[in-house]
Amino acid sequence: MVSDTEAPVAPAKSLGVSGLLLVSDNNDAYAIRVLLARHAVRSIDVMYYLWRADSTGSLLTAELIRAADRGVRVRMLLDDINPFNSDQAHIALNSHPNIQLRLFNPSRARDGWFRRGVELASNLFRLTRRMHNKAMIVDGEYALVGGRNVADAYFDQAETNFRDLDALMRGQATRQTMEIFERFWDCPSSVPIDRLNPAPAMGKRRALRELAGALSTADTAEVQHRANLYENVNAFIDRAGGFCWTNSADVISDPPEKADGQGRDGWLLTALLDRIQSSRQTLKITSPYFIPGKRGVATLSKLVRDGVRTTVLTNSLAATDVAAVHGGYANYRKELLRNGVALFELQPFERGQKMSMFGSKGASLHTKAFIVDDRSAFVGSFNFDPRSVSLNTEMGVLFEHEGLIGRLRELFDLEIAPDTSYRLSLEGNRLRWDAEEGGAAQTYFSEPEATLFRRFVAAIVRYLPIESQL
Repeated sequence: MVSDTEAPVAPAKSLGVSGLLLVSDNNDAYAIRVLLARHAVRSIDVMYYLWRADSTGSLLTAELIRAADRGVRVRMLLDDINPFNSDQAHIALNSHPNIQLRLFNPSRARDGWFRRGVELASNLFRLTRRMHNKAMIVDGEYALVGGRNVADAYFDQAETNFRDLDALMRGQATRQTMEIFERFWDCPSSVPIDRLNPAPAMGKRRALRELAGALSTADTAEVQHRANLYENVNAFIDRAGGFCWTNSADVISDPPEKADGQGRDGWLLTALLDRIQSSRQTLKITSPYFIPGKRGVATLSKLVRDGVRTTVLTNSLAATDVAAVHGGYANYRKELLRNGVALFELQPFERGQKMSMFGSKGASLHTKAFIVDDRSAFVGSFNFDPRSVSLNTEMGVLFEHEGLIGRLRELFDLEIAPDTSYRLSLEGNRLRWDAEEGGAAQTYFSEPEATLFRRFVAAIVRYLPIESQL
């Protein structure tokens, strides 16, 4: 175990040493992305599952254009899951001489819902496999990985905002992230946008001017203000307490071939299971979408029998953004509880002040992390559900560092506090949810605060044979 004593900046140049800094605050998460783009002098590489054209997404896009105008090489690799993103905006970006944009596992039907629907129905095996990775790399010096996509809900700009976690990294971890990006960028599933939807050169230039003009006039004063709270990247790092340095950090990823369903060699799950099964005292799992399946229940139950205190935090039905996934999870709650696994579900609203940094009208968990024996941990994009296991490509960082794990444990404890999450138990064969509201104990015997529609969706999914797609 590496102590939490910070090493000087010099070790970032040493082989095998990595600097890590956890970014939990949504405002800081937005600010560091803007600052990294402004800091860039040579290159910016980004790979994301979702990149919305909302206020934060538009502002970050504008920062990439400004960087490209300075001569910075920008490469964007986006999953093609989001049909609301316009090819025209992507084509406009790609027309900049210093910007290249590729789509991962794209639909070949680029216009019209009907054609896309037909293609999805006829290519269901291929098109349900997505790139769920999230990473930003600047100048080969800094890398940012974790669970956040680029959209308002990840940066406190929506009615309901996600609680999430990123790791800002330097040194060996950055080099590993670069290698992962290059492998995905060069794979056959990553297709240049102009090969999918070619456009006349004149039309591209006009579209880029129009896009840049729209981004520059967007009403984003509040978002801009948050980005300007820090003078530069170094000021951000200093305010956050600096990097924690360790020689036990590895950025790991599924191979892009997983999206083609090829084999299981090198899949992320193998490394994560090895680490989880090494638990001897405690295991703390945070997963917004948690469907353990029979294998997962058996693994966690065995750990409990072996004396490992095992705790899982996930979303309540009222807090989740995907009610269908909750239906798959609900099938396993009673068995997990009977076998001694402690279950907590995030409440849908911020009631107390402990987590005021997230200050939102609604709250939904999106962090994907775990801690083993307070000696090793993982932060990334991997959910404990069938989609992350078998369909999506995922990535994240495995690390050992006393100070970092202490910070991660602190966040976990705050999130399972009774005014933030419900604690589940069994009263006979009946589920019980306990929490605090306004300092008073509150007990429920049905899905707390969930709407009738959410209850209906979750109940239907429990009996449908679609768990492998959740």
